[in-house]
Amino acid sequence: MTLSRRHFIGSVGALALGSSLLSSPAHAVSLMDPFNLPTAVDNGVVKIGDGIPYAGGPRGKLDVYVQQNPKANAPVVMFIYGGGWSRGERWEYDFVGRALASRGFVVVIPDYRLVPEVTYPAFLYDVAVAAKWVEDNISTFGGNREKFFLAGHSAGAYNAVMLGLDPAFLRDAGSTLTVRGVAGLAGPYDFYPFEFNEVREAFGYAPNPEGTQPIRLVTSAAPPMFLATGNLDLIVKTDNTTALAARLRENMVPVDERYYDGIGHMEIVTALGAMLRWRAPVLDDIVNFYASLGALDA
Repeated sequence: MTLSRRHFIGSVGALALGSSLLSSPAHAVSLMDPFNLPTAVDNGVVKIGDGIPYAGGPRGKLDVYVQQNPKANAPVVMFIYGGGWSRGERWEYDFVGRALASRGFVVVIPDYRLVPEVTYPAFLYDVAVAAKWVEDNISTFGGNREKFFLAGHSAGAYNAVMLGLDPAFLRDAGSTLTVRGVAGLAGPYDFYPFEFNEVREAFGYAPNPEGTQPIRLVTSAAPPMFLATGNLDLIVKTDNTTALAARLRENMVPVDERYYDGIGHMEIVTALGAMLRWRAPVLDDIVNFYASLGALDA
């Protein structure tokens, strides 16, 4: 299975992968702004860390969210946003951090370097280094590194799934974390050969192009996965979720596969926020998936 027009609607669609209107917080304008208004986010959550360095450079920073009255040794979710590997800012996903934290998780949202500054696999290495920061520091924020989960949307779902499937990235970052489960929302998992320029710019220099594909890296050692998409997603087609879920099952890996009616590519992530949660039970389904793996056990 390749990334054809069954998977993407074209170059314009690829550009829209989790895109932001502007990519600098100095502009304070983003497609995500309405979901981050004080009246539109979950209450009882504190952004306890803002722009904490985990690596050098302006993109090597992360934010941390916790419940206002957190329990000790809370489970940890690192959420990786999308943007076609070429755009996106952690502050745009404040509503996601607050949503997951409201359910009892310590939430980490890192920035990572983007195309054209870097290409594959540098953005994966960056999120692995962010995970190493979690391993070394999250107990200071009340998190339990033994209950470490990943989540991501679009290109961020690719990044999260790849960290779960290929232990080399965490190992090369010096991390010994065990990924207990991965939640991938509307992720591209099977897109070789590279058809569109945006994808070629990110992956076209890889010495082993097929090795960049999550669908090719599944083994029985993969962590359990929650894979979800909307049936109206015209950017990353549902075939990606279907194919990866089937491959995981072939390897006896637990997978929770969801398809949301009437939901498009961006709606599956905005439905995590308090304002549009009525559209689809994405947050409940992710939390229940993590809970099934012992995330919320005392």
